[in-house]
Amino acid sequence: MKKGHEVLNVDGIDIEVSNRARLIFPDDGITKGDLIGYYERIAETILPYLRDRLLTMVRYPSGIGEEGFFQKDVDGRVPEWVGRAEVEKERGRITHVVCNSKSTLVYLANLACISMHVTLSRTDRLHNPDQLIFDLDPPEGIEGKGFAPVRKAAQRLRAFLSGLGLESFPKTTGSSGLHVMTPLDRGADFDAVRAFARSVARRLAEIYPDGLTVEQRREKRAGRVYVDVLRNAYGQTAVSAYSVRARPGAPVSCPLYWEELDNRRLDSRKYNLRNVFRRLADTGDAWECAKDKAFSIKEAQSRLKEILEEKGTG
Repeated sequence: MKKGHEVLNVDGIDIEVSNRARLIFPDDGITKGDLIGYYERIAETILPYLRDRLLTMVRYPSGIGEEGFFQKDVDGRVPEWVGRAEVEKERGRITHVVCNSKSTLVYLANLACISMHVTLSRTDRLHNPDQLIFDLDPPEGIEGKGFAPVRKAAQRLRAFLSGLGLESFPKTTGSSGLHVMTPLDRGADFDAVRAFARSVARRLAEIYPDGLTVEQRREKRAGRVYVDVLRNAYGQTAVSAYSVRARPGAPVSCPLYWEELDNRRLDSRKYNLRNVFRRLADTGDAWECAKDKAFSIKEAQSRLKEILEEKGTG
């Protein structure tokens, strides 16, 4: 075994771990060993959000002070016991990790995989998402100046979706904004789900033109929250709940209860690698109640069509 390496046994699997003392978040004193320890400890909570989904790794082998990279294809590069799935892409086939076990999770952390991004569909039905995600991106320059526009946007979106018969669930991204997720019954494909999401976003922007926009170009957003639906497509990903982000302080993408959006001190980086376990001990997993829910996009489409037709004749 190389100097600085050690073997960690996780659920009967021996994993060779290297350079645990390397600083991954140098300004915070957080090492690769801390990152590995976090994912080992959070495994029971995070694995349901990773299970059976194609995973894209965001790796920073030298820490976040240096340039990192995204890695999707792991063909021939990981041990046989690591879960994987081969899928078709435009230019051939690609092999993704599928993280269904604590041992795989620890193995990825040892690769300095800080963030875990996953598809909105599962491997058994890749073209039929079981999640609909709206990504609420704050206006330019909002960091450190309050999170109120994003909180308000999420609450408005929740109310609109509720009117369509859809429950929704918020989480911090650990970066700058919020995700609002609705679990789906997989009765529709990505094209239908994305078209629906786009119609919802456009209607919201029409109702609240001073606060919300669907304008992709930043210079045209004029201080409004961007309602992004682009993740709702085959092959696209979103950061997993409880994934760490490659930002100062090691923030974590954390599921929230809706009442938490009334808290003026809430921001997207409130929870991190060091404090999220205290939160879980106090409140549990805020998305636990979402796991057994699945809504039909077709029924919501019908209700949305009625709303848009009423608008056209009003």
